[in-house]
Amino acid sequence: MKLTWTAVTALLFVGGVPAAAKDQPNVVLFVVDDMGWMDSSAYGSQYYETPNMERLATQSMRFTDAYAVPLCSPTRCSILSGQHSARHGITSASGHQPPAAPNASPYPEKASPAAQFIFANSKNFIDPAIVTLAEVLRDADYRTGHFGKWHLGLMPANRPDQNGFETTWGCAPDPGPPSYFSPYGVVTEGRPTGQHHVGNITDGPDGEYITDRLTDEALKFIEVHRDEPFFLNLWQYGVHGPWGHKEEYTAAFAKKTDPRGEQRNPIMASMLKSVDESLGRVMAKLDELGLTENTLFVFYSDNGGNVHSNREDDRKIANLGVNHPKMAAIREWRKWAGGEGPTNNAPLREGKARIYEGGQRVPLMVRWPGKIKPGTTDNTVVGAIDLYPTVLDALNVELPANHIVDGLSFLPVLERTGRLNREAYFTWFPHIIPAVSVRKGEWKLIRRFEPHRDYPEVRELYNLTKDISETNNLAETMPDRVKALDALIDEFIADTGALVPKPNPAYRPQVAMAARSHDAGLVPKMCSVEVKNGALVVTMEPGKRNPFLGTAQIKTGIPLTLHLRARSQTGGAGMVQWKLAAQENFPAQGQTVEFDLPAGSEWQELRIDLPIEKTTQIVRLYLPLEKGPVEIQSIDYLDANTKKSVKRWEFQ
Repeated sequence: MKLTWTAVTALLFVGGVPAAAKDQPNVVLFVVDDMGWMDSSAYGSQYYETPNMERLATQSMRFTDAYAVPLCSPTRCSILSGQHSARHGITSASGHQPPAAPNASPYPEKASPAAQFIFANSKNFIDPAIVTLAEVLRDADYRTGHFGKWHLGLMPANRPDQNGFETTWGCAPDPGPPSYFSPYGVVTEGRPTGQHHVGNITDGPDGEYITDRLTDEALKFIEVHRDEPFFLNLWQYGVHGPWGHKEEYTAAFAKKTDPRGEQRNPIMASMLKSVDESLGRVMAKLDELGLTENTLFVFYSDNGGNVHSNREDDRKIANLGVNHPKMAAIREWRKWAGGEGPTNNAPLREGKARIYEGGQRVPLMVRWPGKIKPGTTDNTVVGAIDLYPTVLDALNVELPANHIVDGLSFLPVLERTGRLNREAYFTWFPHIIPAVSVRKGEWKLIRRFEPHRDYPEVRELYNLTKDISETNNLAETMPDRVKALDALIDEFIADTGALVPKPNPAYRPQVAMAARSHDAGLVPKMCSVEVKNGALVVTMEPGKRNPFLGTAQIKTGIPLTLHLRARSQTGGAGMVQWKLAAQENFPAQGQTVEFDLPAGSEWQELRIDLPIEKTTQIVRLYLPLEKGPVEIQSIDYLDANTKKSVKRWEFQ
């Protein structure tokens, strides 16, 4: 049985009538999926057109330093629980996957010899023991409704209707909708053939757009409960994949140019326009029914903007083949967006699924007429864990007694009566590029559990006031500050019971990082390496493609010459590719030089000219491994003018 909050503590009776019956404020939580900090005109975009978000900003307090976890499911569970992901256990976007067996260890039994650590799996569902925000409000005599994305559990017991929401409408708990256009019952892999209306979604007229339909259903909920307090939880599918968009909007944005020169994806602009229209319709309905003055309205995003999807280069696309199921979607994307990722978070670094600011800093606007001064801006550091206690504080509803809440109410900030009394804010993200971060004042420390091929430093310290783009790592020059922030992270881990990585007993450094034993910073991807007989033997991993040796230790803005001493019995074509420090991702075209490695048993001396003109961040050496291994005696990146070594690896 789920824990519920008793009506005795939830309600105050006046003359036999619950005080919550009519005069309590309504709550609307409008969450956009994958919307970045810079993805609206309210936050500075000059490409996206979001007049309703801009209008909401004039009526709200707009937060500049609001945070989410870099992926959706952890953030969503934190909203409903008030807990850090390290405590509630959903640490990745896995809410659509089957739950683990009861009493199963969260740690995998074994890991690859290439892995130094064994990382705990994310929980795939919201724990039934959690007293959700919806349950607290339901038991306080609020009518509760959830509309849209869920992604917090596949099984019936983990769906919205079992977690405090009386009215629900949406698809299965997948990352995105099966389709953005009706009919919505597209069969997804692993589900019975012909299954439609997964969840309680129903099809509309052919071609109906799900963003519009979600709004229709939410407005019906407002109409039905106009005379009683309600909690509307509207979680839009936009702007998440599969990136369905209205082509008439997209075509108009395709003709537009961003004066900042940063954002240029017409598909994303189209989807944001549709989400903005949804927001405008909800605001208009509240106005029409005279509910605006008595409604606490929260606008938020579940993580930073997606900058990485659909950026496959020509080499990867060629490997898919023309008949691959993904090709139709790739052709549609390239028709409108070319090689662009979904959005660009500049000046923030990177985006979704990364612990940099672009991945976790998000828009947050809160409106409450008569309580919050309109058109104000605040730089208090707040996050998903704070929404739970803030909403209850605003409604004068007590926190449940048997439920831990990590967040703090920022109602005093909203009402300008006080500040948030918190020492630091933490983000726990042990996946993809595993790390944890702490934000204290203007300082942010990132702690990685191990070096990564693209991020070799395990400590990164940034002053966000002076360096919002996180370009100047001060960890080496400020060891005392690193130590102090590290200590806060240790306290956070102990307090939340975070599942830290465990050493892998099967780890073989010579398999995973043979190059590191000679000189750190050369990292294999899609391939394994081993030093044998005075050479680095590089072998393609089974089932992988596009293997390379990458390094983030060649940070130069001058032309280079790669001197490679190697041999291969099978030979073939290779390639060198580089990414500039100013680029968030590798470009779809350009910044590559191809070469041929002749087949044979003789050592080959290759000299490859790299016409680099701006500061590099990552350089990748793709080797012809498809037919057999390559042996390397040395890799030497030389200044093309002086012939002096910039970076060298020697294995002889």
